[in-house]
Amino acid sequence: MTRGMTRVIAVPFHDGRLEFDRGRGPGDLLAAAGVEHAETIPPPDPVAPEAARVFAIAAELAARVRAARAAGEAPVVLAGDCDSCLGTVGGCGTEGLGVVWFDAHADFDTPGDNLSGSLDAMALAVLTGHGWDALRATIPGLAPIDEEDVVLLAVRDLEPYQCERLARSRLRVVRGGAAEPFEARAEPALDGLRERVSRVYLHVDLDALDPREGIANRYAAPGGLTLDQLLWGIALAADRFEIAAAAVTAYEPAADVDGRMLRAATRILDAVADATRRA
Repeated sequence: MTRGMTRVIAVPFHDGRLEFDRGRGPGDLLAAAGVEHAETIPPPDPVAPEAARVFAIAAELAARVRAARAAGEAPVVLAGDCDSCLGTVGGCGTEGLGVVWFDAHADFDTPGDNLSGSLDAMALAVLTGHGWDALRATIPGLAPIDEEDVVLLAVRDLEPYQCERLARSRLRVVRGGAAEPFEARAEPALDGLRERVSRVYLHVDLDALDPREGIANRYAAPGGLTLDQLLWGIALAADRFEIAAAAVTAYEPAADVDGRMLRAATRILDAVADATRRA
């Protein structure tokens, strides 16, 4: 990967636990992509409760992202979990910032409606100001992103209550698995966002890809994007916005039994790094 002014930051945690489950993904992806120099977020207090660990990691990540940007470098985060977005966005500062988010899942649960107990399933909700108010305030630079300033792409694996919550929201949602071509729906959504913001945080959960492209994690779901569609979407975002920071998340090595997702992920990482360097 040609790194140029990119600063790669590894967040090798799942549920705040180091190198556990999806937390092993960043290391494998760094090795496959040939990235020799990356910052790694240190582990939080292992005896702290899960939520405290997750938010402590995010606070540390916010400081690293802010330092990268101050040095004129583009932050690219490799993380086990999507809740890394809290630190990445905090490091960017939220003034005038939008979000372009590729994911099979909405990650839009709140503590009041979540049934899984997963903090990761609340990542986008917390980012837009719903839940965990006190802990959210411990992340420097993080303020809620307006829902209308978020484009959620390729989402498809949803429980009924999650569908209802999305329908009530102001998120710009481009569903996966729809009959109409993805490109025909994604472009107007990004154009609409461009009318409101000029810079974005770009978030790529690898399970946005269809399982036929490879298995990103145990939550992979049919109806996703082809690799070419995802690369097209990343380039489209880069054409329209300054990419303030970007992340590639949710690679679970144990689920990738044939290595196809790792090969796809290295191409995605290259595309993401190229997108950040256009800023």
